Amino acid sequence: MKKISVLIPCYNEEENIEELVNEIKHHFLEKLPNYNYEIIFIDNASTDKTREIIEKISSKDKKIKAIFNIRNFGGLNSPYYGLLQTAGDCTIQIACDFQEPIEMIEKFVHEWENGYKIVVGVKNKSKENIIMKLIRKMYYRLLKKFSAVEQISQFTGFGLYDKDFISILRKLNDPTPFFRGIVAEYGYKRKELYYEQSKRKHGKSKYNFYNLFDYAMLSFTSYTKFGLRIATFIGIIISIISFIIGTVYLILKLLFWNSFSMGLAPMLIGTFFLGALQIFFIGFLGEYIMSINERVKNRPLVIEEKRINFE
Repeated sequence: MKKISVLIPCYNEEENIEELVNEIKHHFLEKLPNYNYEIIFIDNASTDKTREIIEKISSKDKKIKAIFNIRNFGGLNSPYYGLLQTAGDCTIQIACDFQEPIEMIEKFVHEWENGYKIVVGVKNKSKENIIMKLIRKMYYRLLKKFSAVEQISQFTGFGLYDKDFISILRKLNDPTPFFRGIVAEYGYKRKELYYEQSKRKHGKSKYNFYNLFDYAMLSFTSYTKFGLRIATFIGIIISIISFIIGTVYLILKLLFWNSFSMGLAPMLIGTFFLGALQIFFIGFLGEYIMSINERVKNRPLVIEEKRINFE
């Protein structure tokens, strides 16, 4: 029997754990009875009863495994590290909040058996608020436009990955991996399946604006030269415009020396504008430097505190 690993990253998901496990087990029993499976939780130092619940259910079922991190290593490193620990013929990554439909597992496996080594879930509909929809749409559009690698729009990591692709991940040794970009860059020919993202079933999202901004900056600094190139282009354009305006003012002053008054307004406006522009691009450059700094450190993705049911 082929073995399927189901990876579930979690952080403070005490209300969802047991219900999710029961639904996944039922799905395998009803829809995929000819497959062996393991369910692996990787917990990012939850502060609620998440770990207690995982320990309880894993003590009753050896197919349920867990990795507990010593602290919260972020929503990118922890799932990526979890993928590297799976032992199945393929691995399915799914969120713990029921926003990604469990019935997609059967569809992923079907396409995998048809020869696709990567099958990803792409959101074509979502029940999130309209403002977040617009922000995400704009983000993916910008990323696809400026990325050197064609990125996958509305892809969160939800999908199936063959063991051959997992072995590629193990060789990358990237301390700050942007998994969605890695799938697009190094992945095999993939199949994209569309789904509607539901609202979170229990609890509140653990992602805030800072987290989302951090992930967005990582994607841009990892896969685009956009920030550096646009700074260069805008600098050239503003230099040309400034030269033309300066030349015009000089000519007007020479032609109408007594009647034409330049005043301080043009100088002040130009000074404040250029100052603001420089600060903006210094900040953008800092994002690239921070990304380089994190990679140069070459620190481990996570540090484990405990493992359960791993042989």
